[in-house]
Amino acid sequence: MKRSLILLCVVYFAGCDQKKDEPPEKPTVAVKVARAEVTDLPQVIAAPATVFPREQASIASRIAAPIRELKAKKGDSVAAGQALAVLENRDLAAQQREAQAAVQDAEENLKKTVGAMLPADVERARGQVETTQAALDQAQKNFERRQQLFQQGAIPQRDLLQTQTELATARANFNVAQKSLDLLQNQSQQRDVAIAKSRVAQAQARLAGASAGLQYTELRSPFTGVITEQFQYPGDMAKPDTPVFIVMDLSTVIARAQAPDGQAGGIRRGQPCSFAAGDAKESETAGHVTVVSRAVDPARRTVEVWCEIPKPPLALRAGMFGTVRIQTGSIAQAIIVPEPAVQFQEGTRNGVVFVVDEKHIAHKRDVEAGLTFGGKVHIRKGIQAGEQVVTEGGYSLPDGAQVQLPGEKPEGEKKK
Repeated sequence: MKRSLILLCVVYFAGCDQKKDEPPEKPTVAVKVARAEVTDLPQVIAAPATVFPREQASIASRIAAPIRELKAKKGDSVAAGQALAVLENRDLAAQQREAQAAVQDAEENLKKTVGAMLPADVERARGQVETTQAALDQAQKNFERRQQLFQQGAIPQRDLLQTQTELATARANFNVAQKSLDLLQNQSQQRDVAIAKSRVAQAQARLAGASAGLQYTELRSPFTGVITEQFQYPGDMAKPDTPVFIVMDLSTVIARAQAPDGQAGGIRRGQPCSFAAGDAKESETAGHVTVVSRAVDPARRTVEVWCEIPKPPLALRAGMFGTVRIQTGSIAQAIIVPEPAVQFQEGTRNGVVFVVDEKHIAHKRDVEAGLTFGGKVHIRKGIQAGEQVVTEGGYSLPDGAQVQLPGEKPEGEKKK
């Protein structure tokens, strides 16, 4: 009897020791997975950006005058040269009419001066020319007649020489009279004409100034665009230092981005780019790069890049903040996984991914990630194409854990 009890106790305690040596059953964790895919991946640089219009102008008056009438208001579309406002201009209109009359008077005076009779001094000089001309003609005839007589021996040589002297004197008198007439004509008529022309030019300059002042009372749009701001109204005093309107040309907008200087080396003019307001990645608007700054902002260590967007949607407004994405190239046969599959180390592009094998065991892998785009991450190193990665349930998951995929039964139920 005692031997039976002893054997029973030995068997009992041996069984207890055997249960203690068995490893505890590992828990099964429910996760979601996705396969690593292979695709041609565009290389994209993302940078914060602000939208600017292609052109912008602050419309202000060049003179100080009250606003008499507004011909446009905030929100209106305007054409190039269209009048936006009219200032009080009755005094300037009167000045313009006075200047026009002065021009007409100066022009009539010029016509009168050009066609006027010659002064008395000029008339006397002209009479002197005629007198000396007649004396010269008479002296020439006397010389020719006495020369013939001398050749015939009718008069002595002394008389011929006297006639030559008289001819030379008459010619000299004629030349002096002719030069005197020319001098008087140049000094009087041309001078008077020059003065009259100068007065016409002065009157025309005053008219141009008055006309310009009158034109300044009409505020016009310098280009086709939209009035985005209005600061003054009828009755307000328009001044050169106070804008009345702001006009923007939004037919084309420019998203000015600040790209990190370490990534800007691959950006070139003409590359495709897009802009998305805030986090609205699904509503990106396409454009192309037009400007890449040659200087780096010393404070932000960024390079300014302009993404020009033609014919933008109405929802894209000036001053809007968002993100510009610039495609600088592409990576062939790139491995990508869903973004939730990667647990990044803070401040780096390195992280951890859990790979699920055919036995549903999760293995922890260190990976090196590239760009993130559209909810996907480019994996440069760490996993192969086609491997299953955990996308949900991976946080705090131990390495080597048994996992349960969607639609599968837990291990305990499988054994039953």
